[in-house]
Amino acid sequence: MNKANKIKAPFFEIGPKSYLFGDDILDLAKAADLASEKYDVDIIFTCPVVDIRRVKENTKRIHVFAPHMDPIPVGRGLADILPESLVAAGAEGVMLNHVEKPLDFDTLAATIKRAEEVGLTTIVCADSMADASKIATLTPDIIVAEPSELIGTGVSVGPEYVEAATKCVKGVNEDILVLTAAGIANGQDVYNTIIAGADATGSSSGVAKAADRAAMVNEMIAACRKAYDERNK
Repeated sequence: MNKANKIKAPFFEIGPKSYLFGDDILDLAKAADLASEKYDVDIIFTCPVVDIRRVKENTKRIHVFAPHMDPIPVGRGLADILPESLVAAGAEGVMLNHVEKPLDFDTLAATIKRAEEVGLTTIVCADSMADASKIATLTPDIIVAEPSELIGTGVSVGPEYVEAATKCVKGVNEDILVLTAAGIANGQDVYNTIIAGADATGSSSGVAKAADRAAMVNEMIAACRKAYDERNK
């Protein structure tokens, strides 16, 4: 069974990257936990590695993911991220191949395999249609289809991109969930993306740099639920 079956559409990914640290990370995770329960929307919280255990121990519903790992076995590997250590800290999954932490195809394949070995759900980034189709052959659980040139710009993808990206992934493997993002800055962007057919969307700077981060999380998750319910009437 695909591990991501426990993550159901619509879902949302929040990745604070290095915009936040310390208590701000925990406060954001708690806000996400409340919104997840309020709107019955699964949330992947891609957490800085050093905060995984604290976030996991202080939340109930969000899915805590690591932002990266290395395909190493137990043993040597100074400063590498060991898959088993992520599981021990409480991570449920791992994000791979983000444009800020890219992997060549062979390394990505090996890392997905290691994640499967230790039971981590994989969410893998692709910055083009061709990339998404190729990555789909590796059978990750989730593919993030986002044009790298829009990341952090506040300019979101249009409905044509959402439809095409979803089709190109599910044409290879219909069981892979597709998250379409980049430039998601507010609830309206979330609504537009989900209503266009995406399984999910997500935000990093749109949440982390908001004047009221908890309010923005609530706005985005509410929009995610509203759009998905309207789409499936």
